[in-house]
Amino acid sequence: MRRRLRGAAGGRELSQARPGQEGRHESLDERMDRNFLDLLQELRVVQTGTQILAGFLLTLPFQARFEDLTAYHRTVFLVCISLAVLTTIFLVAPVSSHRMLFRRHLKDRLVQVSHVLASTGLVLLGLTMAVTLCLIFSVVVGDRAGLVAAAVVVVAFAATGWVVPSVVRSGSRGPHD
Repeated sequence: MRRRLRGAAGGRELSQARPGQEGRHESLDERMDRNFLDLLQELRVVQTGTQILAGFLLTLPFQARFEDLTAYHRTVFLVCISLAVLTTIFLVAPVSSHRMLFRRHLKDRLVQVSHVLASTGLVLLGLTMAVTLCLIFSVVVGDRAGLVAAAVVVVAFAATGWVVPSVVRSGSRGPHD
């Protein structure tokens, strides 16, 4: 990948195309705008579900049966709600970061930081889902079933969120290889 300054306009230009390949011809600013918009679109998908889950979990202590939970189940619940809140924080952080950095010409840094925040939020989301399922299965079926359900969710999230993209990336022949 080559970077060069564009003439009198003073804008940064990025050339991605390799000889014999067609690629996007966009400036660095255009690429960062596109990358950030892509990230925001991805976050829209997970933010709503995460916030609904966190809201639902916040209501559980006020249910009549909550008093019947064992100390173990209450601990799992506290871990679950803590993870749900942390997940929400990390998945909303790119939006608040954008507000703080708006018009400061730091879009490339914003995209990098937002990528890390969103990736961390997705890991936390996987853990939140696993612990939530652990709690539900533990209460309904038993503690061992809860741990098995949580393990299955962790494996499923790892497979779909890391293994599948890694396999796709390893089989690609794109300009970023």
